[in-house]
Amino acid sequence: MSGTTPEISAEGAVIPRDIADDAAGRRPRRPRRNKYRPVWEEKPSAVGQVTKFVVLSVVVLAVLFPLWTVVVTSLSTTQETISAGGLVVVPGDLTFNAYKQILSGGVVTRAAIVSVGITAVGTFISVVVSVLAAYGLSRPGSFGHRPILFVFLITMFFGAGMIPTYLLVSSLNLIDTYWALILPGAVSAFNVLILRNFFMGIDQAILDAARIDGAGEWRVLAKIVLPMSRAVVAVIALFYGVGYWNAFFNAMLYINDNAKWPLQLVLRSYVLQGVTLPGSGTGQVDVGTGAVTGMPIKMAVMILAIVPILVVYPFVQRHFTKGVIFGAVKG
Repeated sequence: MSGTTPEISAEGAVIPRDIADDAAGRRPRRPRRNKYRPVWEEKPSAVGQVTKFVVLSVVVLAVLFPLWTVVVTSLSTTQETISAGGLVVVPGDLTFNAYKQILSGGVVTRAAIVSVGITAVGTFISVVVSVLAAYGLSRPGSFGHRPILFVFLITMFFGAGMIPTYLLVSSLNLIDTYWALILPGAVSAFNVLILRNFFMGIDQAILDAARIDGAGEWRVLAKIVLPMSRAVVAVIALFYGVGYWNAFFNAMLYINDNAKWPLQLVLRSYVLQGVTLPGSGTGQVDVGTGAVTGMPIKMAVMILAIVPILVVYPFVQRHFTKGVIFGAVKG
């Protein structure tokens, strides 16, 4: 019933609904609002809706169009890329020969395996060390609490520099080893502080109750703190994983053996610098064997470097906002 529907009095007079509500002390009925729209936000106009749609469509196209050209080019033949002058926009005869060539046991296959191993091992080590450091720093009265926290904060603003870091890695005999790609950046002070703030927000009474029942610090961490912190730990693991997967600078500094290169360094050397992939030809069409060379190979390597993050991210995305907000510094 709308707010203007009249009422009939005992004498038969017609009384407007709003006047009747006021006389009876009832709250006047209001038109229904969209439950997803705040009360202070006015109803959107048609022009505003169309403008938002156009702007968002342009942004989406600006993001998807380069990705589309990379995917289509990687699935095209060398002759099509030459005819298109480089990148292919309109797909023709699609083929997976470029992916078959780079995954046939050559440089790219080996680099992909190296990147997967470094990312898995490095993420595990970084998350474990960060959780342990953050839990220790979150407990008031822990040994060296304030000095250690101060050291963590200093590292966020000051660094030793590239040459001292290289000398340190060299003195530890880590040059040309996979540990040189993991240990120098194993712990991020920013991630430790996010975890610490989250752990400090856990109700102390819960932890005290566990200690009264006889649980030690390791059991409290494993059985209470970590299950309550799955969201923020997942976000930190994503941060570390993306960092290890995309890192190439440490490999460029510390790895001299090409067989130990991660995928991102191969991508930089063979795609961005234009170096020809071993076994991929000289950029000419191999009609006899049907081999794909040149631009399709480069785009296939790019797709191979992007896909793992695109696959993993949706599984962590639902924890992303919750983990970052809960672990943020409150002002």
